[in-house]
Amino acid sequence: MRTSEVLRSSVFSALVALATLGAVGQAMAFDDKVFDDKTGVKPQSSPWAVFQFGFSAYKSGHKDQAVEAYKYAAENGQIGATWKLARMYAEGDGVTRDDYAAFKFFSEIVDQDVEPGSPEESYVSDALVALGDYLRKGIPGTPVEENDVAAQEYYMRAAANYRNPNAQFEIGQMFLKGEGGVKASVKQAGRWLQLAAEKGHAGAQATLGNLLFQSGKIVRGLAMMTAALQRAPAADQPWIRNMQEEAFAAAGEADRRTAISLADDILTKGNNGDQ
Repeated sequence: MRTSEVLRSSVFSALVALATLGAVGQAMAFDDKVFDDKTGVKPQSSPWAVFQFGFSAYKSGHKDQAVEAYKYAAENGQIGATWKLARMYAEGDGVTRDDYAAFKFFSEIVDQDVEPGSPEESYVSDALVALGDYLRKGIPGTPVEENDVAAQEYYMRAAANYRNPNAQFEIGQMFLKGEGGVKASVKQAGRWLQLAAEKGHAGAQATLGNLLFQSGKIVRGLAMMTAALQRAPAADQPWIRNMQEEAFAAAGEADRRTAISLADDILTKGNNGDQ
């Protein structure tokens, strides 16, 4: 993994971790100042202190207290607290899963005036992708209907303004399929997929590999798909495996052996095999 990739991938977790972990040791010391077990968050508490308490409560397993603390902090301007609430509702983490509630929290985040380069940009970037994902399919039983054009606009904001690799991958997929109001273009798709692949996005690496394979660059394409399968998170492995196995079956024995060797080289040296 490249140094730049490591730094970028750590930014998002650092926003929460650095903002809260550094104060976790202190958090319990001021718990009684900001939170009461019977009455909840005390009036006039510092939103930042309550946010820190919420993180401490979450890590210690008191997610009901964390939710109450995050809601107070979010209502008083802590964008990180709004993001935590959105993620908790989206994942059913400590609360009953409620995608519409998550959608509304994510919407509050993207409405904030956060400039690229801000310490809070990763919250906005992630929220834009989440909204795009919701709009791609809609949320049944709510006012959020399927709207791939609106989804594309959210992805594009995250991809262009915040260089979010997940958004860049989704934009690449939309250009491949001609979805979201864009005209199908392999060239444009390749551009966005390349940007995501350079940041270590396994799905983008696999898709680029498949495009190379289909264009006749058998060994390089198969090697990229094989390496991407090894790097991919569990959720993406099934579709990448299907793509890789189909290509593997179509390749000749000599090309397979060469591709496997090149894939090992890609994984060892951390490049994408696309140079």
